[in-house]
Amino acid sequence: MEYLDFELPIKELQEQYEKACQIGEDSEVDVSNTCKQIELKLEETKKEIYKNLTPWQRVQLSRHPDRPYTLDYIKAICGDSFLELHGDRNFKDDKAMIGGLGKIGDQSYMFIGQQKGYNTKTRQLRNFGMANPEGYRKALRLMKSAEKFGVPVVTLIDTPGAYPGLEAEERGQGEAIARNILEMTRLEVPIIVVIIGEGASGGALGIGVGDKVLMMENTWYSVISPESCSSILWRSWEFKEQAAEALKLTAADMKKLKLIDQIIKEPLGGAHSNKEKAFLVVANAIEKSFKELEKLSPEELVEKRMEKYSKMGEFKG
Repeated sequence: MEYLDFELPIKELQEQYEKACQIGEDSEVDVSNTCKQIELKLEETKKEIYKNLTPWQRVQLSRHPDRPYTLDYIKAICGDSFLELHGDRNFKDDKAMIGGLGKIGDQSYMFIGQQKGYNTKTRQLRNFGMANPEGYRKALRLMKSAEKFGVPVVTLIDTPGAYPGLEAEERGQGEAIARNILEMTRLEVPIIVVIIGEGASGGALGIGVGDKVLMMENTWYSVISPESCSSILWRSWEFKEQAAEALKLTAADMKKLKLIDQIIKEPLGGAHSNKEKAFLVVANAIEKSFKELEKLSPEELVEKRMEKYSKMGEFKG
């Protein structure tokens, strides 16, 4: 398991614990008391570190290489019921944006989300989770299919942004994202958005308009990444920590600003430290949100969604 800079005290204690236990196994010396003391110290250290995380440290956790990605959540939540659907019926199938039908219990959902890779080869295949216009058009096609058959939509956001390449712009990246935002505001089925990692810029907004917007505890949601913000304001990436603080991009900040509806609490140490528990809390949050939304008629859904987004950014002089 990989450890981030601020997790090094945890790494040291973990290594001490494993070494003490190994000594006990290899010899007849009773080290159970020592192991218990180290284990308690380890738990206390974890609690102390993770309850005082800075915005930048949460950004680091959201990018942790062991953190589960969209397909991990979908496969864990839906099991064998997930059927992936491909292509935008116009240009090609974008591997950075995945989607398909799956079930939680007896309820079917249309799952859509950005998918990152696990190694160099799959990262290139998935374009590091940065979708092209055809990815957003595929997402919209799947949403429209869900609407046609009365299936609720669940989107899972984890992207450093939409792909900014020349070819993407030539094929209408801005229009594709804008079209998705417009169509999602008036989609006549429940939309549940879950930010499971990075939620950057229009790349996130392209599948981010929902009746319920949920954020996992160690994720971020902002118009720009801390590094890019730092490079614009200070001409250097060295001030990324100050930028992360100023951007108010954490789940707690988003909730305070009323831009999201709920924070999903992660296992101690982040979603990667206990993936099964992370999958369970996300599934429960989706089910709970759907139960609240299924009582509303299509007209009420659209009206409430429009009202929700119209209120954002209001201020009194």
